[in-house]
Amino acid sequence: MSRELTQLSAGQELVYGGNRVTVVTTELADAFAKGDRLVIVQETGDLLHIPAAEHSLVSAAVLDAGAAFTSLAECSDDQITEFFDCFADKIDDDSMFADVIAANQADVASALARGRSTTRLQLTPAMRSDMAAGLRSWAASATRRQQLMATTDHDGWSVSSLRAPLGVVGFVFEGRPNVFADATGVLRTGNTAVFRIGSDALGTARQIMRSCVEPALHQAGLPASSVQLVDSAAHAAGWALFSDQRLALAVARGSGTAVAQLGAVARQHGVPVSLHGTGGAWIVVSEHADPDVLAQTIEHSLDRKVCNTMNVCCVPRSQAAKCASIVTAAADRAAAKRGTQAVVHRVGPTERDQLGHEWEWENAPEYWLVEVDSIGEAVELFNRYSPKLAASLISDDAEEQQTFFSAIDAPFVGNGFTRWVDGQFALDQPELGLSNWQSGRLFARGGVLSGDSVFTVRLRADVRDHSLHR
Repeated sequence: MSRELTQLSAGQELVYGGNRVTVVTTELADAFAKGDRLVIVQETGDLLHIPAAEHSLVSAAVLDAGAAFTSLAECSDDQITEFFDCFADKIDDDSMFADVIAANQADVASALARGRSTTRLQLTPAMRSDMAAGLRSWAASATRRQQLMATTDHDGWSVSSLRAPLGVVGFVFEGRPNVFADATGVLRTGNTAVFRIGSDALGTARQIMRSCVEPALHQAGLPASSVQLVDSAAHAAGWALFSDQRLALAVARGSGTAVAQLGAVARQHGVPVSLHGTGGAWIVVSEHADPDVLAQTIEHSLDRKVCNTMNVCCVPRSQAAKCASIVTAAADRAAAKRGTQAVVHRVGPTERDQLGHEWEWENAPEYWLVEVDSIGEAVELFNRYSPKLAASLISDDAEEQQTFFSAIDAPFVGNGFTRWVDGQFALDQPELGLSNWQSGRLFARGGVLSGDSVFTVRLRADVRDHSLHR
């Protein structure tokens, strides 16, 4: 028999993971009230308290997005195109976007006052331009709703495989105001979206909804609930969203620990999840590396801190002094452009397990430098310690490049700077995240998750001979 959980007691033991026990704290017991929900993360034993108000707010948003998903199927592709064009026009219009800029400036000031990073929070002219460009690329892209993928013919009947939208896609992002342009791409394939954004960028997000998203939906004649913002700064709103089994897909981007926790919540509730939390690219230097190429590669891989920034550089032991000198000089040049000095951490033979740590720097580029006996040793270190995101081999030897590509366990592999790993930059597709390299493998191996990737397959039978039976 089951009954509703209405209270918790300090010291109360709760089972998780099948054979482990976690304990309710006094703080949690005092805060928990009737109508609240408790999620026990089965991987870690974390106790996540979701107040009734946060659960109701999220539940209503998902319900409305589900209704919008049904209505969106009746809207034309031209209407969806118009939405993207309108959204982009409003971003480009200085008078309409002025309130968004003011809201972002307030968010940045608040974050700085609290000692928070503003690297990805500040809505720069470049970010604004990229947002509009991304939306126009969705407007220009051909729809794939109900696209015929394959047909299997039989005597008297056939079965067609058709692309179809998934449903409601839930997003949790930290302080990234540009996510609206990226993630509204799911509408191109007929999906709807519910956002929860971090408290640092919430004011900006509210204003983007008011000034851009809501008017564009109205002008295009799309359901008003096709894109929704959960107006809450509480982490519990994210937990509530990712535990809602009505989601067709959950997408999380942000810091590693928070994203891992959200992923665990989604998985244990049966919600498919795409995660984008930890990162840090690796650059492996061959004995056959061109010094000028190496220098440019390092400098252009440290221009700013994001997930595809160089985090580890492996240099050949036989040329360690020469290569290390080139690497550190190039890193210093990248730092000088930011008015800082690069920080290098040299890794000894007994410290290799530290290579899994990602340096989260604000202005001063920071990275690991490790000597290896061979490219094969570098690959072994990458496959063991890295988050398996991006890797580059700097070598003029084609055979080395092919061997490296075959052996390295990474979805993004190159022969130069690592910052190419980006959906819009590389594939002309605004990305929702670099999906599934961290966990889940929802769409097979890790890769770029874009709005165009969010689809399922429906089968449709055309029976011509109705005397057929099993």
